[in-house]
Amino acid sequence: MRKIIRVTTIPKSLGGLLKGQLRFMSQYYTVVGISGKGEDRLARVAEEEEVSVIPVEMTRKITPIQDLRAVYQLYRIFKKQKPDIVHSHTPKAGTLSMLAAKLAGVPHRLHTIAGLPLLEATGPKRKLLDTVEKITYRCATMIYPNSFGLKDIIIEHKYTKKEKLKVIANGSSNGIDTSFFDPALYTDQDNLNLREELNIKSTDKVFIFVGRLVKDKGINELIAAFKKLNQQNSDCKLLLVGIFENDLDPLLPETNQEIETNPNIIFVGWQTDVRPYFAISDILAFPSYREGFPNVVMQAASMGLTSIVTNINGCNEIISEGDNGLIIPVKDDKALYDSFNTLVNDHTLRNTLAANARASIVSRYKNDFVWEELLKEYKSLID
Repeated sequence: MRKIIRVTTIPKSLGGLLKGQLRFMSQYYTVVGISGKGEDRLARVAEEEEVSVIPVEMTRKITPIQDLRAVYQLYRIFKKQKPDIVHSHTPKAGTLSMLAAKLAGVPHRLHTIAGLPLLEATGPKRKLLDTVEKITYRCATMIYPNSFGLKDIIIEHKYTKKEKLKVIANGSSNGIDTSFFDPALYTDQDNLNLREELNIKSTDKVFIFVGRLVKDKGINELIAAFKKLNQQNSDCKLLLVGIFENDLDPLLPETNQEIETNPNIIFVGWQTDVRPYFAISDILAFPSYREGFPNVVMQAASMGLTSIVTNINGCNEIISEGDNGLIIPVKDDKALYDSFNTLVNDHTLRNTLAANARASIVSRYKNDFVWEELLKEYKSLID
């Protein structure tokens, strides 16, 4: 049977970002997963996806010696496994595995781009990251941006030639399981119980953010806008679901202080299941600076929430202005506040956007549709 090796930097991406996809593909090919630290988690991926896995340590930072060691490990694995395809996700895994796969003579070297963190970098660091990005693309035989906007950005920055780029389906790396992200799974009593547990009244309007609590996700602007809104609307709550990454992308001190001291900002940390929190919320606030194709926005819409997102690739493909949400400029806390204010006070608009949200996802981004389209791509390459 033909063999495909899928590579991500960490097991959370292999088992979460691509949840269900490896198991689906294993019906047609021998599938092997490779990822970094967290071998216990990697073992769970093997069990859940019913595929073989191989641990290879990879870091998310620039670590030349460790990176060279990982390239050598990957090269040896590829030479031994002799895959028809190596398909990578996440930036570091892409660079290391595409280089190793080229050196090992793997015929089809595929890399999915789900965002470009380097776009926020400046100076010498930006030049270095641009060079690394171009090397990754040069080593790959095909590049799959997971949104049409991201494809345009790659062409604009001349990272690779247009012929090497292709968006699978309508975008997204994995689509979404709309039967799992379904508000009908939660009863009014379920929602009331969780609201009471979090000290949220039934009459409160709940904004929710899900993701990493870092500057690049627009958290400084989110907190500033909500603080202003809250001074006039004490019946609004902001629910923060995620983790801080102070070592990689810290927030402003005043942002952290507001999160800690404002009783209407509720921080619940990282959650294995975000659906109950979507189910008690009214509006997704997602003011990110950059994305590939954000799962959170698809999840929230599938759960029937209206969304406020920034005008960036991925977000402005999932959300259509005035149809299933509102789109605002990047890094603009005033525009975010204005959108908050509009949706809090205009019940008809909010309800109309929310009513359209789930159908907009079901019709375009169901995960089995995305998997079938990727399968067609694999077959066109190796069958």
